[in-house]
Amino acid sequence: MGAPQAPPRTTGVIATLAFAGTVAAIMQTLVTPLIADLPQILHSDASNTAWVITVTLLMGGVCVPITGRLGDLLGKRRMLLACSVPLIVGSVVCALSSSVVPMIIGRGMQGMGMGMVPLGIALLRDVVPAEKLSSSIALVSASMGIGGGLGLPISSAVAQYANWRVLFWGSAALAVIIAALIWFLIPDVPPSAKGQRFDTLGAVGLGAGLVCLLLAISKGAEWGWASATTLGLFAAAVVILLAWGAWELRTTDPMVDLRTTARPRVLITNVASVFVGFGMYASMLIVPQLLQYPEATGYGLGQSMLAAGLWMAPGGIMMMFVSPLGGKLTDARGPKFTLVCGILVLAAGYGVSLFLMGSAWGLMLSLMVMNSGVGLAYGAMPALIMGSVPLSETAAANGFNTLMRSLGTSIGAAVIGAVLAQMTTTAGPYTFTSESGFRTGLVVGCGIALVAAAVALAIPALRRNASETAKDEAVPAPSQAAVEA
Repeated sequence: MGAPQAPPRTTGVIATLAFAGTVAAIMQTLVTPLIADLPQILHSDASNTAWVITVTLLMGGVCVPITGRLGDLLGKRRMLLACSVPLIVGSVVCALSSSVVPMIIGRGMQGMGMGMVPLGIALLRDVVPAEKLSSSIALVSASMGIGGGLGLPISSAVAQYANWRVLFWGSAALAVIIAALIWFLIPDVPPSAKGQRFDTLGAVGLGAGLVCLLLAISKGAEWGWASATTLGLFAAAVVILLAWGAWELRTTDPMVDLRTTARPRVLITNVASVFVGFGMYASMLIVPQLLQYPEATGYGLGQSMLAAGLWMAPGGIMMMFVSPLGGKLTDARGPKFTLVCGILVLAAGYGVSLFLMGSAWGLMLSLMVMNSGVGLAYGAMPALIMGSVPLSETAAANGFNTLMRSLGTSIGAAVIGAVLAQMTTTAGPYTFTSESGFRTGLVVGCGIALVAAAVALAIPALRRNASETAKDEAVPAPSQAAVEA
């Protein structure tokens, strides 16, 4: 790892990258308060306006690994600036939209900005001193969760007390601020994979396979899991991704180095990331509904969207406090230890929620415990990845890990959504999720977290030969190799 480019600006670099990641994540939840009103706002039906949510997920999933690889090839600062462009333009397009098509286009462009998070994490390895590296990685990585936790109350307040277009004008202004901060505070580090070529065919193949897979997962419940469309998309995803994998193994400069990805330490970390993403997102689906269900159900808490967001906000704030502690824990005991601890804390939060789900205070405390675990886990995963891949692949590898987390959240949304849809009760003409349905969802979240912990425990210790060590430094962690066995 090269020496820091501008030591006096280290704090500014970390703060800028954390802010960028938080804002990019806020973009994901920006329209949540508007879901019920979108058909009226955009003069369309609910099935069409649902794409306003889906397209952001799809574009984020496709673009994150691609922007990561371009960061290795062209420079991470340059790609961070490039990611700010679709955030700005997409926000403006959404703010000016009065129909569904331009809104979908704008939301798709906002999804492209999610590449900021893995790029920022990878950049830290280049510019931050060793003694600050673990804590800064933890903070920037956790910004995805922080943004998700804070985005809902902020957007709910704006949507309730101002015109909905203010949400998008505000996000455009934030994106402009981020671009300015990157321009002035982020040093220009030489590309780590300079001279290698961009794998265009690999990018197209990965994008096509991910679109098929994510579309089938996100729309399967609506279209029917056994429908020809859903099954066809799953089949297409398998065929395309297998062909993509064969190409990646043959080409000289692959989009994703599958040989590196197949190393047990990287592979198992990515598998654990899928389960952690699932475990994190399950609570984000269940808790808001419990808070907003009518009190007449006997288990709903009757909160407004804004009040529910405010009850959930401390969970997002907890990530900011826990992330630096996770960095210190990683320095002392290694990222594997931090990851396992974080996942167990997440599981404990689900366990606590089963006893405290009867009150808003109880759900707030449960979510604070869960998000503390997520903050620890999200900070440890990039440290594990970057300590196991060549310097020339850090951004691409982080992009792929971010994709795995996103895949986990998509699967979690589908599974928990199916549980809540199937376990229902009826009162008069209304059918809604039963108390046992919510409890089952919480039990599933806890079980998935425990599976994630078991997977994380299987991550092997870091072992590298002398030539690899000389060629590429691992993420500094004084006793990491000793404690991760």
